[in-house]
Amino acid sequence: METLLQILVNGISTGVVYGLFALGYTLVFSVLGVINFAHGAVFTLGAYLTYLLVGGAVGSNGLLAGLQLPFTLPFWGALPLAGLLTALVSLAVEATAFRPLRRHQAEPLLYLITSLGAGVILVNLMQILLGAEGYSLPTAALGSLPVTLSLAGAQVRTVQLVLLVVSVLVLAVLTLWLEGSPGGKALQAVSEDATTARLLGINSDAMIRLCFAVSGFLAGLAGGLVGLSLSITGPYFGISYGLKALGVLVLGGLGSVPGAVLAGLIVGIAEALVPGEWSGYKDAIAYAFLFAVLLLRPSGLLGRSQITKV
Repeated sequence: METLLQILVNGISTGVVYGLFALGYTLVFSVLGVINFAHGAVFTLGAYLTYLLVGGAVGSNGLLAGLQLPFTLPFWGALPLAGLLTALVSLAVEATAFRPLRRHQAEPLLYLITSLGAGVILVNLMQILLGAEGYSLPTAALGSLPVTLSLAGAQVRTVQLVLLVVSVLVLAVLTLWLEGSPGGKALQAVSEDATTARLLGINSDAMIRLCFAVSGFLAGLAGGLVGLSLSITGPYFGISYGLKALGVLVLGGLGSVPGAVLAGLIVGIAEALVPGEWSGYKDAIAYAFLFAVLLLRPSGLLGRSQITKV
């Protein structure tokens, strides 16, 4: 029973982070109807920034070899600050890769190409500046918290509980903001119909920028949480998580916020239930769900079916 509880905690904590990451894709898709392929690079940047802010030093490779910030923040301060910085980077991606195309009413395929190019540029910049070696966040970043905690007789890593608590709090705040604030309502209106929203006096361009800022903030938080739980394996480690988050996005339903959270939990728990001897196949779980959903329910678990007019 203790082993099952431990597996479920690990799966749920991982799943909510998947959902948090996928929500960044969801917000941009709900407003623009396109996928932001630079999202994975922003996720990686969030992990690196969190590592540097908690006192980590750059290794021997890269132009910034040996760099260490003159101050150190606890993880609870480094994580939101890294999220704010990645929000600014996401705004820069919107200004350079999306806004010019939007003004010229370009085809959706061009958005995919420019966002992919922006992601490649970010990844290569990180590799040039920080090198390609891996990093691990120091355990001291969590302060005096113990390495493991006893939960109903099961020994659970404190890091997994941190992932769970932080992700749930962020998801709750995001939901309250979307449903109860003027900015959240305006963003929903733009996602429904940008032209009508503009006629009602809503600044659609400002809402799109806000969407990218929130998306970048979520990616930065997710990157910092994954970096704390596992490690930063290099500038390209966000690509695999980005592809998995796309699977979560499709599984939950394109543009569905609760769908992204539900799908993230399903994928996280499914991965946690994979036996140890099959651990090398965990990454295939998200894609297996993706293929199944595309075949059986293309609209996703909570997505809206498209109505064909004749």
